[in-house]
Amino acid sequence: MAAIICGSLAFDTIMTFEGRFAEQILPDQLHILNISFLVPALRRDFGGCAGNIAYGLKLLGGNPLPMATVGSDGLDYIARLRAQGISTEFVREVGDTYTAQCFITTDMANNQITAFHPGAMQQAHLTKIAPRSDVRLGIISPDGRDAMLQHAEQFKAAGIPFVFDPGQGLPMFDGKELAHFVELAAWVTVNDYEGKMLSDRTGWSSAELSRRVQGLIVTLGAEGSEVWVDGEKTLVPPVKASAVVDPTGCGDAYRGALLYGLEQGWSLARCAALGNRIGALKIAQRGPQNYTLDLKEIGL
Repeated sequence: MAAIICGSLAFDTIMTFEGRFAEQILPDQLHILNISFLVPALRRDFGGCAGNIAYGLKLLGGNPLPMATVGSDGLDYIARLRAQGISTEFVREVGDTYTAQCFITTDMANNQITAFHPGAMQQAHLTKIAPRSDVRLGIISPDGRDAMLQHAEQFKAAGIPFVFDPGQGLPMFDGKELAHFVELAAWVTVNDYEGKMLSDRTGWSSAELSRRVQGLIVTLGAEGSEVWVDGEKTLVPPVKASAVVDPTGCGDAYRGALLYGLEQGWSLARCAALGNRIGALKIAQRGPQNYTLDLKEIGL
């Protein structure tokens, strides 16, 4: 079984600020904010939600089909995907723009400030989803606005159940649009902040949201995950990381595990438990696609 992963392929420039953002920002001066952070550590990684989720799903033994766009500078990314055995049949090259670029600054409390240039991602809607006998599952992660809207409709029309994972793309949509995504989706996954925003914009509590889909998953970082099914909440306990090095891509690693579990027909609680474990392994490594897995060690 294959899973179509709609979202971004991006280059991540990751910087580390050796302090805490909260200590540098004066709350009573936010109206004239002008601040600079010294970042002694800097690295550039392959990233983007579609790439990160596909990487994690492939490590677990799944068959990811990323549906994304790259720019004229994206040939290295395409070559990397192919070298990992990940199909690029749904990766479109747009020659007159850059691949999406993400600039992430992380402080010592693992808070992040992110700037994102969408680049070729804005053309992601040009690739269409159609029924395929080998595709039984999909996910819509942050992508171009038109692509997210159109791919949701196309998944539904093709009879392919999908996970709605709005992530940092959530603020692009109003309550009516978000409610429509939920109506089309089979599952919804958000972090706790996104979950509050989703509830605020739709007017639906987590319990109400979970009654409109097969399940709602809310990730809580170091506190584990909430799984909501038919209005009932289950708290899935966290897995302690061996080291806390870099949170970039932890949510995507979790979603790769979620897709793997759904492909296997697992309960959402079991999917979330695997997601917590993979997230803990990822956070111990720098960059979103540099961790490795020992399948026997994680019981697969």
